[in-house]
Amino acid sequence: MAAEIAEQPVALRATLEALLPRREEIVAAFVGRRHVVFSARGSSDNAGIYGRYLLETHAQVPSGLLAPSVATHYRSRLDLSDTLVVSVSQSGRTAEIVQAQEWARASGAATIAVTNDAASPLAVAADLALTTVAGTELAVPATKSYLTQTAAMTVIGLALAPDPDLESRLADVADAVEAQLSNAGRLDPVVDLLAGPQQRIVTGRGLLMGTALETALKLEETCGRPVRGYSYADLRHGPISVVGDGITAVLVAAADGPLRAPMIELADDLRRRGATTVAVGGNASFAAACDVSTGTITTTERLAPLVAIVPMQMVIERVARRLGLDPDKPAGLSKVTRTDATVASGPR
Repeated sequence: MAAEIAEQPVALRATLEALLPRREEIVAAFVGRRHVVFSARGSSDNAGIYGRYLLETHAQVPSGLLAPSVATHYRSRLDLSDTLVVSVSQSGRTAEIVQAQEWARASGAATIAVTNDAASPLAVAADLALTTVAGTELAVPATKSYLTQTAAMTVIGLALAPDPDLESRLADVADAVEAQLSNAGRLDPVVDLLAGPQQRIVTGRGLLMGTALETALKLEETCGRPVRGYSYADLRHGPISVVGDGITAVLVAAADGPLRAPMIELADDLRRRGATTVAVGGNASFAAACDVSTGTITTTERLAPLVAIVPMQMVIERVARRLGLDPDKPAGLSKVTRTDATVASGPR
């Protein structure tokens, strides 16, 4: 896991070099469509959540998430003729996602597959395959495959809504990731805190929501302890009542954007309730509002998810080792996930 985290700048640059020239193909796949729906599980689903927010806030394209069971179990007869379905899977071999894509095509959708294997069933069957260049990923927890998937989401957003300024900023993201990797020493207080006995929650919102959920997933699967990931809006709608002493709250934010101030307010509120708070990303004011910080990240909100996950990947790998666990091989997990998917043959 540590080696693959370190390989992310190279993987990111290679993926952008491979996918940015394919924007016209993405536009062609969207012709005649009004909506985009993302289909994925696990870390890939968290990348899709970022894609959904980016398309709705940047490209102004109505977007959502497909529940694969609608295809594989309920076999709903939906008219998807105005929809582009983007299926995201590191391996391209997760049966449920492959079958959901087959169902989507039979339901009239155009399909794009985002995968790290151009020869996978998902890629071969899609109308358009966008292959990330993460290289071989041996550790079970997704790191560089997740980051390159988020890069693919950014490319889709730029294809549907060209923005020279955003594209210019995207060129600097790999350097920002390298900067995070070179400052591992500042993460010691966060590692010490998350290796402790406290209960943990992770929260964010908007474009960083997928990053918050990915952080929670990685903490849970790699460190073997229950973690809840919340939208901060959902957290405020009830669960915040149980926050107090013995709770560590990880808050994920960007340095700019409309959610910066509310995240600082949330940090203040959680600390008043007795929680210990960790700032991930954000500016100096956000870091100061929390007990400890992974360091500020100045990358603009629309691209911050490509950078903000990196310090927490490093933290989680170290926490797992501190707890005597193997972060590369969490107990009971495998690289290709099999749910209980059944064959879906499309509308009938």
